[in-house]
Amino acid sequence: MSNSLFNEFEPVSAKQWKQKIQFDLKGADYNDALVWTSNEGIQVKPFYHAEDITAIPKTVKTKTNGFKICETLFVANAKNANTKAQTAILSGANSIKFIIPSKTISLEELLKDINLNDVAIHFQLQFLSLEYLNIVSKISKTSKIYIHTDIIGQLAKSGNWFFNLKEDFLKFKSTITHLNSFSIHTDLYQNAGANMVQQLAYAMAHANEYFNYIENTSKEITSKTNIVFNVAIGSNYFFEIAKLRALKLLFNTLKKEYLADYNCHIFATPSKRNKAIYDYNTNMLRTTTECMSAILGGADTISNLPYDAVFKKHNNFGARIARNQLLILKHESYFTAVNNPSDGSYYIESLTEQLAEKALILFKDIEANGGFLKQLKNGTIQRKIKESANKEQEQFNTGNEVVLGSNKHPNTDDKMKDNLEIYPFVKVEKRKTLIAPIIEKRLTENLEQERLKKE
Repeated sequence: MSNSLFNEFEPVSAKQWKQKIQFDLKGADYNDALVWTSNEGIQVKPFYHAEDITAIPKTVKTKTNGFKICETLFVANAKNANTKAQTAILSGANSIKFIIPSKTISLEELLKDINLNDVAIHFQLQFLSLEYLNIVSKISKTSKIYIHTDIIGQLAKSGNWFFNLKEDFLKFKSTITHLNSFSIHTDLYQNAGANMVQQLAYAMAHANEYFNYIENTSKEITSKTNIVFNVAIGSNYFFEIAKLRALKLLFNTLKKEYLADYNCHIFATPSKRNKAIYDYNTNMLRTTTECMSAILGGADTISNLPYDAVFKKHNNFGARIARNQLLILKHESYFTAVNNPSDGSYYIESLTEQLAEKALILFKDIEANGGFLKQLKNGTIQRKIKESANKEQEQFNTGNEVVLGSNKHPNTDDKMKDNLEIYPFVKVEKRKTLIAPIIEKRLTENLEQERLKKE
């Protein structure tokens, strides 16, 4: 393609663009009218220019054409879960995540007739058992198995270890030794209200606790270890793309400080925080753009959230719609036609750089003050997340943060009282905990509870 056409035009500097915009504003202040500040403290400008990129961006290696479409299944019964998994695979899923609540679940029955050479399997165990992990280990020798074991995540979410710090870490070491896979549940922080800088910094500090432990106790581990970052994707489209890219940059920086060979696998799912029970079909619009962000940000595996997941039990229709959203994006919307479509975008590159830099500063502060576990135990992490969540909640309450159908353009005729199959609000259970747990909460909960009372 000839560049002669472009040679006919003089280059336009960022200053010239800004002067033209200022003229068109007819006296209004440029910064007040067109520049807004995100909850992460990033000032977003109305346009971005090559001058905004001070250096050649670091390569993120986003690969959008290879992402896996995953079906997440809670295993109450191995046979039933196996049937659902096979249906999902025949319908286009090429990855399955099994959430296993008990070691009585038979893996042989659960995986029966599933081609483990073609389908990647994720296991999220809600218990810690070496005997069960040994069974998984035998399977993983011949197939692609990812383990979502996260003992620090268990502490952060529940307030307690599975057993205790010493025993949990010993079992964690065995998991690394035999399965070369573990998980970081950063989705907890997003769903609880942490901003993106916090999510990234906490993800790195969380991972660093494991890296330190492995380096000090398991130096014999030389094979590649898959770290599965469970990430929740919100509705701030371009920021979420940049968040995943920043996560990879930060991870690549952190892992260079250690001897073991770590691989970052991003397992993305739409956020629960902005989902609503009223006018619930709008949840499909939210999950679609969130899956788009996950793809363009370079997620390796994406498990969509059914539009009715916050108030209904797993059902075939909701699961089919969620799966088809990803199939349409992958096969009909050409999201896999270009391998790295976000690379080189001035706006996304600028956001990626700013998120990574701010997260690195916070990460260093956490490490300087004793590390992630110490700050969990003294309540600093919980307090910071709560402050961020309260700020976002206030923005929702005042209408500055919009959830369509809830705090803007609600359908007052919509009734939900008789449609709730599961309890969609925060459950408070009085129990003794070592630390204050990090609590997930949706933005619309208080509003919905008031509406339900009036039905």
